[in-house]
Amino acid sequence: MAERILIVDDAAFMRMMVKDILTKNGYEIAGEAEDGKKAIELYKEERPDLVTMDITMPEMDGITALKEIKSQYPDAKIIMCSAMGQQAMVVDAIQAGAKDFIVKPFQADRVLEAIQKALS
Repeated sequence: MAERILIVDDAAFMRMMVKDILTKNGYEIAGEAEDGKKAIELYKEERPDLVTMDITMPEMDGITALKEIKSQYPDAKIIMCSAMGQQAMVVDAIQAGAKDFIVKPFQADRVLEAIQKALS
């Protein structure tokens, strides 16, 4: 059975790009969310194998959503994605339990490598 992935990003075109990379490589899309609040709701409903989470989003940012999901589901596998390669955010995300960090604009092979590593 294909691993199910939840895609979280406020930019529709970024969600489309990630979805395209994943579906072409045999992953199933568990859902899409445009902010952290929706991500938490969808995580509870879908229980995906992995989440790709943008950091900067309206309503609730990705790090807050990451902490919230990890507090309820310690086994959750979450990879952070952000255009901002700011060191502090990367450190925050990893300390909060993110499995990896992908910087936008990302290469398909980097996305797949991070996902395969997090799922194994």
